[in-house]
Amino acid sequence: MAPPGIDYHQKTLELAYKMIITDGHIDLPWRLSSKHIMMNNENASLLVMSKEGDFDFVRAKKGGMTAPFMSIYIPSDYQSDLPAAKIKADSLIDLVNWMITSHPDKFGKGDSPEMIEGNFVKGLISLPMGMENGAPIAKLEDVKYFFDRGIRYVTLTHGKDNHISDSSYDTTHTWGGLSPYGIELVREMNKVGIMVDVSHISDQAFFKVMDISSAPVIASHSSCRYFTPGFERNMSDEMIKLLGDKGGVIQINFGSAFLDADINKKNKADREELGRILKAANLKEDDAAAKAIVDDFRKNHPALYSTVQRVADHIDHVKSLAGIDHVGIGSDFDGVGDSLPTGLKDVSMYPNLIEELLKRGYTDDDIEKICYKNVWRVWKKVIQIAGSK
Repeated sequence: MAPPGIDYHQKTLELAYKMIITDGHIDLPWRLSSKHIMMNNENASLLVMSKEGDFDFVRAKKGGMTAPFMSIYIPSDYQSDLPAAKIKADSLIDLVNWMITSHPDKFGKGDSPEMIEGNFVKGLISLPMGMENGAPIAKLEDVKYFFDRGIRYVTLTHGKDNHISDSSYDTTHTWGGLSPYGIELVREMNKVGIMVDVSHISDQAFFKVMDISSAPVIASHSSCRYFTPGFERNMSDEMIKLLGDKGGVIQINFGSAFLDADINKKNKADREELGRILKAANLKEDDAAAKAIVDDFRKNHPALYSTVQRVADHIDHVKSLAGIDHVGIGSDFDGVGDSLPTGLKDVSMYPNLIEELLKRGYTDDDIEKICYKNVWRVWKKVIQIAGSK
């Protein structure tokens, strides 16, 4: 532990504002799209300050956020129509570009670590992009197409098996890991210079990726299965060790269900109990007549949330397994709904995590690695390997 007598709060603020902070996964584009926010001058103000969601410029600046990866999220139902998936991906990329062009004094592109570092000096928040679900990549040529559009990582699948990979949430096990096309795709991503993201994929798919990828990979928004036994969406100790051995990074997800099995179990039981009550009354949760029942139930069964300390526990665990060079931040802000931990409710609160880590004895260099240097190392290595092919 760090010695006593340190002003941790002041030290935290000094660190948070002098270094880059990157977050592997923020679902702002999908949140705006799902609410049918038009790309016009009137709505551009929502990007600066908003009472909705987990991200805006003012809160990001308060939290020291420098490079949030904007998630280009493609829901699984698009997998039955890959051309439509590509159209949706393009529309979300267009939305991110609109964010930048509508506020060039606040946001900048994030196509490389060097570009982000340049924007940081200018006081801009960079908006690199990662695609969550490779459904839009119907053919290998699409890898270069999306790279040229700004995509810098691809999560191979999402909630269901797709034409690339099996999903951790699906029990079908269509491919027993990766499809033959998925194997080709990983190699093409290595060739083009897009990071492979192993969040959401099945265990078998993960081990196949680790076997064939010539570049280190990321888990952009996953946590440790040690704290959530049986939850395949998180990574096992064996997987985390192998990820580290291969030079990769796991970026810890902030959703309470990813952080603590007991909290997840209690909240799930409450949801099921509420469902039984509503079913007995022949009501659905969004029915007007159900409001009083739902409100009363939630008053007596408040949701439980994890804590910033538990997020730090996950970081401790990765450090103990793979070392400090293999852990980062992947909050899933705007993607996990009302499940964020106490002390990490939006992008203004990264300093709370930094302060907790300082109190646990993490050094300034450790925290810089967690906040960006580890991801930068992987990203630069991916670029280097692509350049050699």
